[in-house]
Amino acid sequence: MKRILVTGGSGFFGGILKRRLLAEGFAVVNIDLVADADTHPSLTGVQGDIRDKELLTEVFAGEPFAAVMHCAAMLAHDTISAGDLWTSNIDGTRNVAEACRTAGVRKLIFISTNCLWAHNVGHEVTEDEPPAPVELYGRSKLAGEQALQQFPELDVITIRCPTIIDEGRLGLLAILFEFIEDGKRVWVVGDGSNRYQFIYAQDLATACLQALNYPAANLFHIGSENVTSLRQVYEAVIRAAGTRARVARLPKAPTLAAMKLAHKLGISPLGPYHYRMIAEDFIFDTTRIRRQLGWRPTVTNDEMMVKAFLYYRQGREAIHARRDVSAHSKPTPMGVIRLLKWIS
Repeated sequence: MKRILVTGGSGFFGGILKRRLLAEGFAVVNIDLVADADTHPSLTGVQGDIRDKELLTEVFAGEPFAAVMHCAAMLAHDTISAGDLWTSNIDGTRNVAEACRTAGVRKLIFISTNCLWAHNVGHEVTEDEPPAPVELYGRSKLAGEQALQQFPELDVITIRCPTIIDEGRLGLLAILFEFIEDGKRVWVVGDGSNRYQFIYAQDLATACLQALNYPAANLFHIGSENVTSLRQVYEAVIRAAGTRARVARLPKAPTLAAMKLAHKLGISPLGPYHYRMIAEDFIFDTTRIRRQLGWRPTVTNDEMMVKAFLYYRQGREAIHARRDVSAHSKPTPMGVIRLLKWIS
């Protein structure tokens, strides 16, 4: 039984990947700041910090790992300091790579992000285009990628992904789902024709599994295909909900100005990354991962968002009571958006 280390395996995607690996017959060790709520005969949970080098030495000291899947990351909209986010996403990533090198673990799969870009570049973004992040999380993930370049003896496979969606994905999506479930107007910025790519969590997990057999280091972009407009995605969820919710428009320029001011004042959970997601196109070119890993997406944006909404609807009360879980596994506080809901 091959043994895999998953960092961040108590989080949203890390948990999905961890459970997929267990279902595929792997033994899994999870290290996460949050205690692991899952139990399985082949699962070992370690509650701890990847910035703790001594702890990582202990984790790597047992039976050798076939690979490490590095999903752990602190998020900009979580209740953490900028210093903690920076050191966790960069120093923690470097520590994981150093532990791999010391223990002779060659394969390291790193989950990165499309937050490395801040604006619509006018075409599908390829792996060869230089990143240009403008906010802390994107800069930290780029610095994490650059830290891994210092380990040429490792087969580092970096997978840059857009927003990961599946049952259990909450965070800011819980705000959207609450509006829809309560029959409120759902706002798009401009006419809502912008197309923003997501990735289905199980499709991303499939890519991680396929990467285990890839014999070298590489960088891959991943994402859904046949990407529809944000308005169409919202309308698909509204149809599934069967509520009186409807899509409504906000003027683009003044809305973005108000969002930026609210973020600067600390009264909104929406930051620079979300301005792009709400108002601009952004799609990755997935040619490389299709050709070199044989990967294919199985779920569209509309389908994965409906799955996530139905999960929220089924467990709404319990979801809003969650506390000691990762940022993507609980609703993000609305802040000033609560006022927008009241007038919707």
